[in-house]
Amino acid sequence: MLEDEVFKKRKLDKNKLIPYGFVKENNTYKYSKLIMDNSFRVDITIDSKGKVEGRVFDLDGDYEYTNFRLENVKGDFVNRVKEEFLKVLEDIAYNCFTKEYFIYQQSNEVSNLIKKKYNVLPEFLWEDSPNFGVFRNENSNKWFGLIMNIDKSKLNSKENGEVEVINVKLDDLVDTYLKKYGIYPAYHMSKKSWVSVILDGTLSNEEVMRLIDISYELSNRKKEWLVPANPKYYDIVNAFNETDTIIWK
Repeated sequence: MLEDEVFKKRKLDKNKLIPYGFVKENNTYKYSKLIMDNSFRVDITIDSKGKVEGRVFDLDGDYEYTNFRLENVKGDFVNRVKEEFLKVLEDIAYNCFTKEYFIYQQSNEVSNLIKKKYNVLPEFLWEDSPNFGVFRNENSNKWFGLIMNIDKSKLNSKENGEVEVINVKLDDLVDTYLKKYGIYPAYHMSKKSWVSVILDGTLSNEEVMRLIDISYELSNRKKEWLVPANPKYYDIVNAFNETDTIIWK
């Protein structure tokens, strides 16, 4: 559905619908606009959950025009109708919806909690995976979370369908938490240190945040070096008083 793509990472602001031109009928908002030199009409409906559906009508022939939705139907006229329809959707998305970082509700809720607690926003680093958001510890520059949209079958699950997960680092606690439903061996990262937590409401936001807190604390630790030296022959503790750099054989 074209509507699903346009409104994929958008949240409805109902207060903006009526000023934009929508009319409320029961729990549904409706809007119409003429396109194609007033020969076509676009009808948009938005339900109480923010689901958007659009229909295009040919006013000359008095029928619903659906060719622009069919992949095997090509031509300049069909493409123009599709472009005009998308312009209507995109204008509504811009004026009546707010942009969200992720696709699903819990992912955005968790993202907002991370921002509130750690003042960290997601970074989107990959063009070929535009919905993958990294959370980075500003103190150490290390990742402590990665939200991804993947197929559920990749989580060693018998189910299919798109879901979002957050990868968090648990190190020695991995095996303990893998016993909990909704937590899986990490997808696309080290399974010894990381787990994937499904963000579909299986775990509450509070439970997810407890795991994120663990991951954040682990990412806060800076690397430590073990330098072998025999203190009978070399004063490793005070050696750095003389210089910032030591050449070690």
